[in-house]
Amino acid sequence: MMLDAAGLKERLAHTRPAPSVYGDDGAGREAAALIPAAVLVPIVVHPEGLTVLFTQRTQNLKSHSGQVSFPGGRAEPDDPSPEFTALREAEEEIGLARAKVEVLARLSDYLVRTGFRVTPVVGLLTPPLALVPDSREVAEVFEVPLAFLLDPRNHRRETRELNGRTVGFYVMSYGNRTIWGATAGMLVNLSRQLAG
Repeated sequence: MMLDAAGLKERLAHTRPAPSVYGDDGAGREAAALIPAAVLVPIVVHPEGLTVLFTQRTQNLKSHSGQVSFPGGRAEPDDPSPEFTALREAEEEIGLARAKVEVLARLSDYLVRTGFRVTPVVGLLTPPLALVPDSREVAEVFEVPLAFLLDPRNHRRETRELNGRTVGFYVMSYGNRTIWGATAGMLVNLSRQLAG
C-alpha cells in the first residue's frame, strides 16, 4: 500500500481503529494488561516516501533488551493522555521535540502479557529531526519504508513456548532487522485499519 502524507492523514481521519489482532488467540491478555502505557508510531515524511522510525534497545536493559521497538513507555500518574505519554517518552528516549510531531490518530490498545495496556499514537514527522538518543536505553535509531510494513505479505506468524504454552506473534524482517512481538502486532493493526 503506497501512501503519501496526505493520503495517510485522510485514511486515519476516516477509519475507526480495528480491534487489535495478535499472533495468537489473545487469551489471558485482558486480565494481565492493567498498566497504562503509550508508544509513538513515528512516520517520517521523506520526498521519496514515508518511513517508520524505530529504536533498537540497548542490551543492558532489564526488559526487552536488544529488541526493536517504538519510542514509548509507562504512563505517569499525572500524564493527561496517551498522546502526552507517547510524546514525553519519545522526547526522553530519542530527543524528539514534541513540536516536530503532528499527532494523527490512536490505534486500538495493544494488550501485552507483561502487564501493559499500550495505546499506539500515530504521529507524522517532517525532517530535519535532530534526534539525540538516550544511550542508556537506545542503541540505535533506524527507519523502514511504511509501504513494506503495511504489506500483508511481510507479516509472518511464528510461535514459541512460554511458561508451558505455545504463544504466537507476528514477525517482519527487513534486511538485517527483525521486528517482532508487540511492535510487529501494532503494525499489523495499523495495516488492517488503513486497508479498511
